[in-house]
Amino acid sequence: MKLKDKLLSSFLAFENQVDIDSYVHDIRSEAIKNFEIKGFPSKKDEAWKYTSLNKILKEDYSVFAKDAEALDYKEVKKYFVHDIDSYKIVFVDGKYSSQLSETTHDGIDVCLMSSVLNKPKYHLIIENYFNKLASKEDSLASLNTAFSREGAFIHIPKNKMAQKPIQIVHFSTGNEAALMLQPRNLIIADEHSHVQIIERHQSLTTHPVLTNSVTEIFAGKRAFVDYYKVQNDKENASLIDNTYIKQKGDSNVSLHTFSFGGKLIRNNLNYYQHGEHIDSTLKGVTIIGDKQHVDHNTLVHHIEPNCESHQDYKGIFSDGATGVFNGKVIVEKEAQKTNAFQANNNLLISDKATINTKPQLEIFADDVRCTHGCTIGQLDESALFYMRSRGIPEKEARALLMYAFANNVLESVRIPELKKNINKLIANKLGVNIGFDL
Repeated sequence: MKLKDKLLSSFLAFENQVDIDSYVHDIRSEAIKNFEIKGFPSKKDEAWKYTSLNKILKEDYSVFAKDAEALDYKEVKKYFVHDIDSYKIVFVDGKYSSQLSETTHDGIDVCLMSSVLNKPKYHLIIENYFNKLASKEDSLASLNTAFSREGAFIHIPKNKMAQKPIQIVHFSTGNEAALMLQPRNLIIADEHSHVQIIERHQSLTTHPVLTNSVTEIFAGKRAFVDYYKVQNDKENASLIDNTYIKQKGDSNVSLHTFSFGGKLIRNNLNYYQHGEHIDSTLKGVTIIGDKQHVDHNTLVHHIEPNCESHQDYKGIFSDGATGVFNGKVIVEKEAQKTNAFQANNNLLISDKATINTKPQLEIFADDVRCTHGCTIGQLDESALFYMRSRGIPEKEARALLMYAFANNVLESVRIPELKKNINKLIANKLGVNIGFDL
């Protein structure tokens, strides 16, 4: 049975397992119909021109995971930023792990989507926020909506600050021969609130895993959201990540994506600005090899005047790796005084590596400052020669140059312990011991 048919036939069984009110039931029913009509995206779709899902869709994924054995924290400690005090929302094979988690309702809500979907006191939140940003045109977002049951719910009320970062971690154990997960996150930062979030999907097995994730983020007036995605998974794990962000006036939302591992990663990142004096930041570092594939697809929609956006994506590709960057900035006629920057710079350190990059601007206003560009090249041989002439071995010299290439993205990481963690991941990916932190 094809995966699409398996998912469609599993939908009724899924709804019978969950206690959902009629409002959410209607949303789910509409979403599964949308997926049935559209199916999985293919390279015939312009947005998926350089990314094919054919190989990963051939697996016979389990839609409903069996209960896995509880994980011991010592087994998975290295996948957390463990040298900071943080709230933790942890899932094992799609199910909440209370043993590994630390949630709270003390002034802020750091808890589970299943609780919000099932409790009457959250009904207004569901009506006002759930599935309000996720694209109805994206079949994979619709598929997630149809099957969404578990994930992180974070609500930071007006004038509140999350006193410590929040880590959202999804583990897959290999309890199934192949597993498909569909986590759903809802994050609400009310007016003048502040939150920092770190998200990670991590397979603990060589069995195939396909994660189809959707995150909706609402940033109120003068809210500050600092979000980090760490993607460093096993070679048989694939991730399709849809993130939608709505910002109101004077808010600041930054999202950093660090893509270092996995079979196929597709990041769909969509910002919508509703208000003036908004700041949107999108940054990423990709370092992959072998036959890994990472695709960043971004959108920043400037709707009102006097706003800024800053996109900066760096990629380092070796062996037979493939990178894709498709970034779009839309500036509406009313969005005068917009300042939008977009850059995608790439290093190919193998003749077999490939990068497809397509920065785009659609500008309908006349008083704006918008720039975009991309570069594709190799390491500077003169700089490499200079470093080697000073006694630095070639391998370390190359690594130092690549560190420098990625450094301006790392500079804006606001959690020192996470920055140190990312530096170590980069050093490991490059196969060197640099001996210092940038």
